[in-house]
Amino acid sequence: MGADAGGRPLRRREYDEDDVRVRPGKGSRPRTRRRPAHENAVAGFVVAVDRGRYTCLSPSTGTLITAMKARELGRKGIVVGDRVALVGDVSGRPDSLARVVRVEPRTSMLRRTADDTDDVERPVVANADQLVIVTALADPEPRPRMIDRVLVAAYDAEIDPLLCLTKADLASPDGLVALYAPLGVPYVVVSKGGSLDGLRTALADRISVLVGHSGVGKSTLVNALVPDADRAVSQVNPVTGRGRHTSTSAVALELPGGGWIIDTPGVRSFGLAHVSMETVLAAFPDLAPGSVECPKGCNHLGEECALDAWAAAGHADPARLVSLRRLLASREGAPDED
Repeated sequence: MGADAGGRPLRRREYDEDDVRVRPGKGSRPRTRRRPAHENAVAGFVVAVDRGRYTCLSPSTGTLITAMKARELGRKGIVVGDRVALVGDVSGRPDSLARVVRVEPRTSMLRRTADDTDDVERPVVANADQLVIVTALADPEPRPRMIDRVLVAAYDAEIDPLLCLTKADLASPDGLVALYAPLGVPYVVVSKGGSLDGLRTALADRISVLVGHSGVGKSTLVNALVPDADRAVSQVNPVTGRGRHTSTSAVALELPGGGWIIDTPGVRSFGLAHVSMETVLAAFPDLAPGSVECPKGCNHLGEECALDAWAAAGHADPARLVSLRRLLASREGAPDED
């Protein structure tokens, strides 16, 4: 594991595509070390990505600008939520095209992998400070394993999680709320035709990314929160109990009362190959000190784990240990379906 200029070890998630050095081909022109500073570049916020074209909002003018990535950025990826610098035609007129010449430092990056054996990290959104896990209480049935996996990703990205429990008119939220109470995860409950005031309060003045299965009511929420969003809504298949993917790409939408929501395509799996066990344990400061007594290589799931004695001695709530092990089991590849 490498270290930064101060000698501090780098976490694995701090590596991205910029760390990969690519040897230029024989036909490549020599690269100059001096790159243009672009002092007059216009600031932009990436609200949508579509086949190499980036729709960016200019915070100063409110103009939507279509841009492409400048060659000088190389392999650097750009995702929804990125703050960028734009040059060229930034008028926003139809058929105009600007260039993204710089991606500003990110405050967070939500990532996932295709599955638990894939080492390739897939960036989802940048700069979000809240991850809203949208889960239906019925039709389709909630899948706690999936919730656990998304929670692990939130802890890894250091993004605040929020449970949004939909369709409370069909089933009680009490069981699911009790399951996550030991984790201290905040939650809001909404029902068909009910008030969204609690959710609006939780989203106000924040950049929130919404994650959930198809059919849980995510797009319905987005359309209610942002009336002109016009996100397609799916129906749940009565045989499989699953929804159909209606959102095909992430998009950032400004909330009327302040803040942003980033709607993402429905997911059926959330790979965690990029997340270390230490990252999950760090989210439990009441349990982490007890792990120093664990045998070398302990995965905190076996009988020899010292965390049992730590909790039994009153240093932590035993329910918290159950929650930790549930998250670790999910990271180890426990099936999403319960």
